[in-house]
Amino acid sequence: MNLSTSPEPKVATPDYTAIKAKQQAVWGAGDYARIGVTLQIVGEQLCEAMDLRAGQSVLDVAGGNGNASLAAARRFCKVVSTDYVDALLAKSAKRAEVEGLAIDYQTADAENLPFADNTFDNVISTYGVMFTPNQVQSASELRRVCKPGGKIGLANWTPASFIGQLFKTVGGYLPPPTGVNSSAAWGTREFLDAQFGPYVQAIEAQPRHFTFRYQSPQHWLDVFSTYYGPTVKAFEALDAEAGQALRADMITLIDAHNRAADGTMVVPSEYLEVVITR
Repeated sequence: MNLSTSPEPKVATPDYTAIKAKQQAVWGAGDYARIGVTLQIVGEQLCEAMDLRAGQSVLDVAGGNGNASLAAARRFCKVVSTDYVDALLAKSAKRAEVEGLAIDYQTADAENLPFADNTFDNVISTYGVMFTPNQVQSASELRRVCKPGGKIGLANWTPASFIGQLFKTVGGYLPPPTGVNSSAAWGTREFLDAQFGPYVQAIEAQPRHFTFRYQSPQHWLDVFSTYYGPTVKAFEALDAEAGQALRADMITLIDAHNRAADGTMVVPSEYLEVVITR
């Protein structure tokens, strides 16, 4: 019998406000839009998987520079695009203006969406909401603003994917905040079942691959260390020696996934294409 009266150790609740403030600075660093536009096909494919119909309302959560927003607007949906980084929304708005697409842009936190319950026919997020620190809250918000019978569409990197392993590699140098779950958890069926299963009619999750195509592994590294906020900030935080070691590890990671033998980079990265019927 254990007669110890020592209290159970308390697990500190993460300071989500502080974490999100730091994240805003991270995603505002560099120029994510330079990378985001290369992912356009993912938004198009997700809209097709959701079988969007003209005239339906669509909310893009953590929409970034607008891949899913533009894809939905091209299908004549009524689109509201949100993000908590205004500069990314501005880039998306320029793209929409060039194409003559009508999209309503609103600054919003994915963990506290400024919309009433059951507002949208469809809620969508491509490599966006998965990066929120309070995953339970953000999943709850997606469910809340989607109409009963409506659809929630997600594209989330898996833990074993090239990008999932990139997160892990960077985390070896700069560990994530204590108590915050890996963003790649969104790319697992277990997470989806836990956060959506009890509250929805159906969850369809299909493994897909987005292929990174660059001039060379070094070209990819140059682009991501210049424009991709998380890697920009990682290199800023490391000294020269650690930064060089991280670069070497990234090249090793690319080499392990690269299916090109001509000096270019052709790296498939797995993600889950998710369609949830609320």
